[in-house]
Amino acid sequence: MQSRLGTLEEGKEPVTASRTNQSRPLPLRLLKFFLLFLIVGIGASIVSIFMVRRFGINTVALVQSSYFRPCLEQSGSIESWIRPPSNLLHTMNDTELFWKASFVPGIKSYPFKRTPKIAFMFLTKGPLPFAPLWEKFFKGHEGLYSIYVHSLPSYTSNFPPSSVFYRRQIPSQVAEWGKMSMCDAERRLLANALLDISNEWFILLSESCIPLQNFSIVYRYISRSWYSFMGAVDEPGPYGRGRYDEHMAPEVNLSNWRKGSQWFEINRELAVRIVEDSTYYPKFRDFCTPHKCYVDEHYFQTMLTINTPHLLANRTLTYVDWSRGGAHPATFGKDDIKEEFFKKILEEQTCLYNNQPSSLCFLFARKFAPNALGPLLAIASKVLRI
Repeated sequence: MQSRLGTLEEGKEPVTASRTNQSRPLPLRLLKFFLLFLIVGIGASIVSIFMVRRFGINTVALVQSSYFRPCLEQSGSIESWIRPPSNLLHTMNDTELFWKASFVPGIKSYPFKRTPKIAFMFLTKGPLPFAPLWEKFFKGHEGLYSIYVHSLPSYTSNFPPSSVFYRRQIPSQVAEWGKMSMCDAERRLLANALLDISNEWFILLSESCIPLQNFSIVYRYISRSWYSFMGAVDEPGPYGRGRYDEHMAPEVNLSNWRKGSQWFEINRELAVRIVEDSTYYPKFRDFCTPHKCYVDEHYFQTMLTINTPHLLANRTLTYVDWSRGGAHPATFGKDDIKEEFFKKILEEQTCLYNNQPSSLCFLFARKFAPNALGPLLAIASKVLRI
């Protein structure tokens, strides 16, 4: 009997031990953790109350604003689609950039207030010697223009934050005169400018370009034009048709071959056509090469003549002087900057504007030497009305 009772008592011991374990107080380490968590929470609350009373800053709202609101805006607001890039120095390669820039809205009317802007695209080697003159040109017209600068990759600008050129450089590559890399740079400028949906017109300029009119005249002239301004001439002889290569057929035939100035102004539709092109690009890359052919004088001019000839005014808005002969136009220095010089450009010209005769034919001019800046600033208000 005692043996059986002993066995039963032994059998109860595990149960008794289990119940004893279940009623055991929480481990000391766990208690320390909860205590530390409580102290941190109370401390955060005290800091939050102090910030609100002292500075009017709600830390909870700040956290929500930093982490939650952008997500909501990106997913539920059209603002995330139409907002221009805040930083031009992106990490996209050309293929990614051109693909993104080629998107076109299917509906032509905009469901938001859109003020059309002019994209001024500067294709440069390095510094912009006429930046002070351009600063005067742009002053007071914020919201009507955008600026993009493509320079040599090795060049870093040092414009102050107050300058219109501050942080307006785009990711660039080396562009060589007469080679496809020059057109690549122009397409790169167009693609970056297309990312801002408010940019409607696109002007290509160099570091040696200056404005011939004030901003108001330029904006009115371009925005009211029925056409885009790109010269595209069917020029006979060795420097026109003589540069054509029969291997470019059937995409490009001799009858389509055109020549014109590198410096253009085009609208958004034509800018997209240039950026998205994959039909004519390989033909010009492979068969329009120096010194037989200079691609920046033929590629866009020919392609747009084939696709959209009715949208071209077939002239440029940038004045150059070829009268001295040679492969490059004349360069104007400080001794050339006189009122008579600009009278010849501004008053003694005839062209068509919206199919009507006009004496206002050029809005920009090149090539100017850096030493012309001083005299230009001196006569800017009187002659250029800047």
